[in-house]
Amino acid sequence: MIRKLLIANRGEIAVRIIRACRELGIETVAVYSEADAGSLHSELADEAVCIGPGPSADSYLNMERIMSAAMITGADAIHPGYGFLSENARFAEFCERCSMTFVGPPSQVIADLGNKQAARNTMVAAGVPVIPGTDHPVREVKEGLALAADIGYPVIVKAVLGGGGKGMRTAFSEEEFEKAFLTAQKEAQAAFGDDNMYLEHFVEHPRHIEFQILADNEGNVVHLGERDCSVQRKHQKMIEESPSPAVSCELREKMGETAVRAARAAHYVSAGTIEFLLEGDGRFYFMEMNTRIQVEHPVTEWVTDVDLIKEQIRIAAGMPLSIRQEDVQIKGHAIECRINAENPQKNFRPSPGRISTLHLPGGQGIRVDTGIYSGYQIPPYYDSMLAKLIVHGEDRPRAIAKMLSAMGEVIIGGVDTNVDYQFAILSDADYQAGNVNVDFLKDHEIGGVKIEE
Repeated sequence: MIRKLLIANRGEIAVRIIRACRELGIETVAVYSEADAGSLHSELADEAVCIGPGPSADSYLNMERIMSAAMITGADAIHPGYGFLSENARFAEFCERCSMTFVGPPSQVIADLGNKQAARNTMVAAGVPVIPGTDHPVREVKEGLALAADIGYPVIVKAVLGGGGKGMRTAFSEEEFEKAFLTAQKEAQAAFGDDNMYLEHFVEHPRHIEFQILADNEGNVVHLGERDCSVQRKHQKMIEESPSPAVSCELREKMGETAVRAARAAHYVSAGTIEFLLEGDGRFYFMEMNTRIQVEHPVTEWVTDVDLIKEQIRIAAGMPLSIRQEDVQIKGHAIECRINAENPQKNFRPSPGRISTLHLPGGQGIRVDTGIYSGYQIPPYYDSMLAKLIVHGEDRPRAIAKMLSAMGEVIIGGVDTNVDYQFAILSDADYQAGNVNVDFLKDHEIGGVKIEE
C-alpha cells in the first residue's frame, strides 16, 4: 500500500484527499503557495511544503518544485486532485520516470484521451456513438468551411487539446464560421499552446450527462451511474445531481454499458468520467473522457456509498476494485451546488478578500466540502469556488427541499458569493420539474440575472 502521499493541489479537494488518507492510514504531504500560507489543507496534512509564489505557474503548475517536495519528504505517491496538473500527461510521465506512483491513469492514456480528435477516433473504432464531425485536426478556415458544409450547420469549433470551455465557438451558418473558427483558434493557442481545431455538429439543447467509471489494473471496469451536469454557465458547471431525472433505468443500463466499453477501448485505469450529450429522444453521443476525479464526485459517492478517492488510491497501489457491477445500487437522490466567491449581478465578477463571518449548514443528509474558515483570506490567483454544498434525500423533490433549507443557512461575510443566485435556481419551477438542458441558464432570467453569450 502507499505509505506517504503528496497532494499536488489546494483547497477543498486537498482537504478531501487528506481525510481519505487518514482513514487509510497513509501519511500526507501538502504543498502550498505563499498565497496559501495558513490554508486549511496545509494545516491538516502531516507535513507541508511551500512551493513558490501565489501565481499558479510558479507553484501548483511547477512540476519540478512539486516533485522536489515529494522527494525531500519521502513521499512515494502523488495525487493531483482536479485542475492544475491532474490531466497533464507530461506530469504523469514525470512521476513514472521518477518511480513515483501517480494516482491516476498512465501518462499515455492521459495523452491519448486529452487529444479530443484521437479520443473521438478511438470511440468510433469501439462502436461508441459520437457526434458527426471531423476525423483529423483542422488549422485553416478554408478547409474548415468545406468540412462544416459536409457536417451540417450548426457546427461547434473546438480546440483539439481543449478543456474547461476554452477554445470553443459555435457557428450557426456559413457566414458565422470564419469569425467563430479564428476566435476559437486564437483562444486555443493562448490557453493550450496549440491551434489545431476540430469540428462537430452542434447538438442543440442537450443535457450534459456523465458516467463515473472505476477501472483497475486487472481489467475490471464498473460504472457508478450518471450525474446530470446540465445547469452550467458558459460550459462551467454550477449544480450537479445524481441520478438524472431524464435517465430511465433502461437508458442508464444502455449508457452505462457504453461508458464501460469506452473505458475499455481507451485501456483506462483509475477513476474517470465518460461525458455524453443526451438529446430529448434518448439518443446520446460521446463528448469526452475526463482522466481525473471530478469536482462533483460527492453526489455519486452519496447515492452509491462508494468512496471514490479511496478507490483511486487503492487502484494506484495495484489493488483490485472492491466492488463489482452487480454491487452498484443507486439509492436516493443527491445534489451538489458550487458556492463561489463571485457577484452574479456584476457578470459573475470574482470577489477575493477576507471572510469575516462564516456559518455552514449541517444535519442529516447534508455535506460540505470546503477549505475555508472564518478569517480566511481568499487569494486572487485561483478558481473562485469556496465550498461544495451536497445534500442527499429519498427522492429528487426531497433533495431539492433539503438543499433549499441548507442553502438558506449559509452565511459567508466579507465577500460576494453566488448563494442567492443558487437559491433562485433551485426555486425555479422548470428546475424543480427537471426541465433543464445546457442552455437552461442562458434561456432563463433567474434572480434578476440573464446569462449573456
